[in-house]
Amino acid sequence: MRVVSLVPSLTEAVAVTLPEVLVGATDWCTHPAGLDVSRIGGTKNPDTERIVALAPDLVIANEEENRAPDLDALRAAGLRVLVTEVRGVPQAFAELARVLTACGARGRPGWLVEAEEAWAALPRARGRTTAVVPIWRRPWMVLGRDTFAGDVLARLGVDHRHAGHPERYPRVPLEELREAAPDLVVLPDEPYRFTADDGPEAFPGLPCALVSGRHLTWYGPSLRVAPRVLGEALRAARR
Repeated sequence: MRVVSLVPSLTEAVAVTLPEVLVGATDWCTHPAGLDVSRIGGTKNPDTERIVALAPDLVIANEEENRAPDLDALRAAGLRVLVTEVRGVPQAFAELARVLTACGARGRPGWLVEAEEAWAALPRARGRTTAVVPIWRRPWMVLGRDTFAGDVLARLGVDHRHAGHPERYPRVPLEELREAAPDLVVLPDEPYRFTADDGPEAFPGLPCALVSGRHLTWYGPSLRVAPRVLGEALRAARR
């Protein structure tokens, strides 16, 4: 089996579980560390000719992270393309199992079982926290409806203000974000790299949680520790 992954989360999942099958990944696939496979460009601009030249038995992709024209080009070249959809934690577990099975895994790997157990063991939130969750600035963009990261936060007791927005990643003016009067501002370090010096200053008087974008938005082995890592960051911001 030869597999090319166009999704960083799925790259990590396959590399940890079946390292011998992965032959190609995007330039953004940074985990696991030291991954030694052919690089085929970005998630939005993969080099389809290079992918075809790798002669994979399977290309794994995601309906949100990858562009339909690129996937169509790979199919037209005769490649099998598996496209995932992940809008929540349970769906992430189901899709991960589907991908790994397609790649040749026999049963669920230990890390996936541990991740499912970690999320199932989450205590019921004692109180709900409201938040706005920027994912970009210049222009400001936030989490909207029906997102994996939004579901992650909801399971940790955080309801983001734009969950009912008609768009999944709407552009919202900064003044409107402030006027939403959230309890908390959640600032991940990807896709925009918010830091202590770049982000919190835009929300004077509001507590800001700087969180790991990998633990907030990736669905893979990081799910094992995401509840703990994110929970600690969220609690620290409210102290």
